[in-house]
Amino acid sequence: MSEKTIERPGTGPQEGAEENRPPAECPAHAKGAPAKGEAQAAPASEAPAACPVDHGALAHEPSLKPVVAVTGASRGIGHAIVRKFYDENWEVYTLSRTPFSHVCPWAEGYVRHIEVNLSDDRSIQYAIDQLRERVGEKGLTALINNAGISPKNDEGGRLSAMGTPLKIWQDVHMVNFIAPALLVQGLKDALLRGNGSVVNITSIAGSRIHPFAGAAYATSKAALSALTRELAHELAASGIRVNAVAPGEILTSILSPGTDEVVEREVPMRRIGDPKEVAEVVHFLCSGASSYVIGAEINIDGGQHL
Repeated sequence: MSEKTIERPGTGPQEGAEENRPPAECPAHAKGAPAKGEAQAAPASEAPAACPVDHGALAHEPSLKPVVAVTGASRGIGHAIVRKFYDENWEVYTLSRTPFSHVCPWAEGYVRHIEVNLSDDRSIQYAIDQLRERVGEKGLTALINNAGISPKNDEGGRLSAMGTPLKIWQDVHMVNFIAPALLVQGLKDALLRGNGSVVNITSIAGSRIHPFAGAAYATSKAALSALTRELAHELAASGIRVNAVAPGEILTSILSPGTDEVVEREVPMRRIGDPKEVAEVVHFLCSGASSYVIGAEINIDGGQHL
């Protein structure tokens, strides 16, 4: 998105305008102006002082957009979050292991995209360095830790605790739990400058046995819930708010077969969730409307957690 300031029609000199027309009165002084027909009694020495606001400068000052960084932004819930913040006129930085998504509707996203492998600490540090440089002194208004992986067994089914190899335990916890911790550590100063918020995307699987989410995924999301509380407690005094949302069955391209039966059996609302419904709550947690919300984990699951 262009950072240039565009002069709106009608703000420049108007054709046929009187050259010597006096400037309009500052609204801040209008309250004390004499009523129509009232005599101008105050002497010049008691005239109101000049307005301290430089209206001309304000008219040409570019608006400062809030800045958000979203991991796992290329599809599903992450992409819905990106679109929501973009539609709300935020400056959006996307982070994922794939190139910038061609389905995103804004061209400038190519220069605000960072490819990162969240299972590699060196790649994470590269992403942190890139974000610090790109947001600069503006800082970061929000960090959304959305990326997550949920490996399956050779038949495409749930990986049990007893059947999960060490490498999968390590990769899943690195991406789903440790990477968010490292990102918050590395971006703390940027979040401080932006009076920022952090939202972690956990899962209903972090608090109950799920038929499709494996043990490594479930324990990593439970750890992310605990990390949310720890970070919220540590960073509260600095002004950085940390919260989480825990989605249930949400309509994405990676739904497991049998999800419809789970929804019918376990979800009181009897329907699957839309990624946009998650994005709305995430946006709320990053806005001023949630300024006193900290350390919370909001269930977005149609009542499934009940």
